[in-house]
Amino acid sequence: MEKKILNYENLLLMLDDFLRDPREFWDSFYDDRSKDIPFFKVMGPDENLVEYFSKGFAPKKVLEIGSGPGRNAIYMAQKGCNVTALDISEKAIEWAKESASKDAIQIDFQCVSLFDFEFEPHSFDFVYDCGMFHHIAPHRRLTYLEILKNALTKGGHFGIVCFNTEGALATSDWDIYKERSLKGGIGYTEERLKEIFEEDFTIKDFRRMNKMTQSNKVFGEDFLWTSLMEIKD
Repeated sequence: MEKKILNYENLLLMLDDFLRDPREFWDSFYDDRSKDIPFFKVMGPDENLVEYFSKGFAPKKVLEIGSGPGRNAIYMAQKGCNVTALDISEKAIEWAKESASKDAIQIDFQCVSLFDFEFEPHSFDFVYDCGMFHHIAPHRRLTYLEILKNALTKGGHFGIVCFNTEGALATSDWDIYKERSLKGGIGYTEERLKEIFEEDFTIKDFRRMNKMTQSNKVFGEDFLWTSLMEIKD
């Protein structure tokens, strides 16, 4: 069948074809749990997320995107949140369900792409992304932002953890398509990251993540940015 560009979705799918298939890659990534991956070794929550909750942050209904092994989803559920957690990898969702079941924690884990996820508009007061955004191709960012805005309630918050330029190369948008590769993720400068979000969100907190030891019960690596934002009216 001839592939044609007749609408915006056709264009997005065409650009998707320039890059590797994410579902196959992430299933392979999560298949071996013994890998020397920082967040494979520390199953506790992100240190910045713990800080938010320690200061009285108390969302009721949470959407976590790119939830991986479920460590942040489990933490938020233990804090009394109603959590829906998405990941494109079946292997990641299996791991997350196993971890949650050990303590009989109820979480709605779904193996689905954010871009295919169906939800009631403006039904989440917190959306959290640890490690997904820097793997989003530039042509999918606008859709990503629209999903965030459609998912959040009025006054809702968005939290993000993503690579700074010590975590990954600061590859330009143009070069990603020229080279047909995200090169393991995009490293963002503070200016570049804020430019993407500041039109739609008020940035309440922005900092480098604190590095934690692997023996610690919380996760932290200083090659990552952390930020907490509130959606604008």
